[in-house]
Amino acid sequence: MSKGATNPISVETSVPAPDPASVAWFASAARRLSAATRAAGLVVPAFRCPPRIPGVPRTIKRYLGGAVISVVILGRSSTEVLIDLVEGILVVNSLEGEAAVRFRRALLDSAGGLPSRGGDNLLSGDARVAERQTQAA
Repeated sequence: MSKGATNPISVETSVPAPDPASVAWFASAARRLSAATRAAGLVVPAFRCPPRIPGVPRTIKRYLGGAVISVVILGRSSTEVLIDLVEGILVVNSLEGEAAVRFRRALLDSAGGLPSRGGDNLLSGDARVAERQTQAA
């Protein structure tokens, strides 16, 4: 992980993906996440799809005064894409610990949240452990 990276949330592969991400959904989610990030006074990255590097689900390119988060949407659920967008925003803004936990929740809420399939059951075991450790600290 790069400097300032948080423990990423990953989606269990055993969870079915009935909600494939679309370009329209991606644009709407990017607008809502940008508005929430701007309201918090943080750096608002640009969003694009797909990444220019083949075979990777998300890339982050930093520029002076900003960044671009690129994600693959084709063949992925909106949950997977949303998590990549949110985690990208956290990395761009170097948020860690309790600040990252709080802002992750705020971003997910601003985007309409994760599909209701048991909430934390969408998180991998490692992500649940990392979130509990962060909350305990």
